[in-house]
Amino acid sequence: MGHKRMPGLTRRGDIWHINKKINGQRIYESTGTSELREAEKYLISRLETIRKAVVYGIRPKRTFRDAVVKFVKENAHKASLYDDICAIKKLDVVIGQLNLEAVHMGSLQAYILARRQQGVKTRTINYGLQLVRHILNLAASEWLDEHGLTWLATAPKIKLLVEMDKRKPYPLSWEEQDRLFKELPPHLLNMALFAVNTGCRDMEICKLRWNWEVPVLGLGYSVFLIPSEHVKNREERLVVLNDAARAVIEKVRGQHPEFVFTYNGKPVGRMLRTAWKKARIRAELSQVRVHDLKHTFGRRLRAAGVSFEDRQDLLGHKSGRITTHYSAAELSNLLEAASKACTGRDGPVLTLLRRTDVEGSRKSRVIDFSLSKKAL
Repeated sequence: MGHKRMPGLTRRGDIWHINKKINGQRIYESTGTSELREAEKYLISRLETIRKAVVYGIRPKRTFRDAVVKFVKENAHKASLYDDICAIKKLDVVIGQLNLEAVHMGSLQAYILARRQQGVKTRTINYGLQLVRHILNLAASEWLDEHGLTWLATAPKIKLLVEMDKRKPYPLSWEEQDRLFKELPPHLLNMALFAVNTGCRDMEICKLRWNWEVPVLGLGYSVFLIPSEHVKNREERLVVLNDAARAVIEKVRGQHPEFVFTYNGKPVGRMLRTAWKKARIRAELSQVRVHDLKHTFGRRLRAAGVSFEDRQDLLGHKSGRITTHYSAAELSNLLEAASKACTGRDGPVLTLLRRTDVEGSRKSRVIDFSLSKKAL
């Protein structure tokens, strides 16, 4: 007599699937096998898991990788999702297959050690740890399964590392800017010039679209309004164009129907890639990051006497004001302030004091922000 198939299993093609109503809830899922006995074992295991959850409140085992998949799906709108995924790939090597209950500071030590050995800064390691902490907190507080149970009973405490190697901002002098920009390929040069004259972030520039350009009626120029979902602080971002930034915009206008900045007809994923790294090495400025262009713009504004509130607006920093509701006079004031970051190269020299790493003695680095005496 042949083997009698368990109820709840149906064959589709070569694979057995579960189609069964359990505790008032119908389950549709693949067993992943073409062997009937293996499919029956899988069904029995699923039934036992469901019974434990319903009767005893025992949570099904889920891996950190399962949690990551859910996190990525729920955060497709997140401006920094690309950075999150890059960090998650490094974490996955160490803790991806672990059950959520097994992810804690102890199991994360291998990840921390591996990243240390790769010469990664503590800030970058902490970025990964923050992601783990956030995902575990979601699993313990917000994510409910079909039985009304959270994915995790309680979230462990994930402590961040002390950042003793935190890198300080490096605003560029005009001479350093010239050296670096001379080494950049044309598409990156346009983006860098735009960054140092607007204070926009890497991702804001890479995703900049023509339909975000807004003409300012009666004033004869346009601005860009970056939607909040593409801005790190989730506030709509006003981008005022001084003469240098406007010249870049006019230079690239018409090259692509959607994106402002492209390379070989395609949008640029990010500025900080091989071409940027090679250029800064040739310019003997290996410490300069793309984000330092934003620092340079901010430092030049401050040195020119631009008010704190105007600097906040021009740099896209979070504030309590409704930063995209401006009168014509206010926009003109912001344009005048932004123009101070690119006008003239003759004037007093500013000096930043830095300590040497070896002897701890104080040394200075000359930064020429090209201020006029009137601005001081």
